[in-house]
Amino acid sequence: MTKQGRFWIAGAVMIAAVTGTAFAQRDPAYAAARAAGKIGEQPNGYLGVVSGGPDVQAIVDKINIQRKATYAEKAQASGVTINDYGVTFGCNLIAQTQPGEKYKAPDGSWKTRTAAAPERSPSCV
Repeated sequence: MTKQGRFWIAGAVMIAAVTGTAFAQRDPAYAAARAAGKIGEQPNGYLGVVSGGPDVQAIVDKINIQRKATYAEKAQASGVTINDYGVTFGCNLIAQTQPGEKYKAPDGSWKTRTAAAPERSPSCV
């Protein structure tokens, strides 16, 4: 992917992250699951279930469907693949996690964000 493509995606990710925050404020079940460490951000740009049952999976599925639709639209507009867009989005969302929130580290393990920067893939810029 070109630097220009990454720059465009990074800008779109910032806008989408604000939208994601607004969504969390509208959905108390999502906010509660995230605060409880049942849901975490993944490097591919999608949410993952850390722990919990079908109710948590339903929350994750709903948001991931919305994310995929956004990625498809934005990826097409910027001339990149959905996967590239999602990975860039994931890098930024992991960087924006707050202390206490879960994220998936490059080794595939779930980590809890501390005050330090989260572990991210070396490909994250």
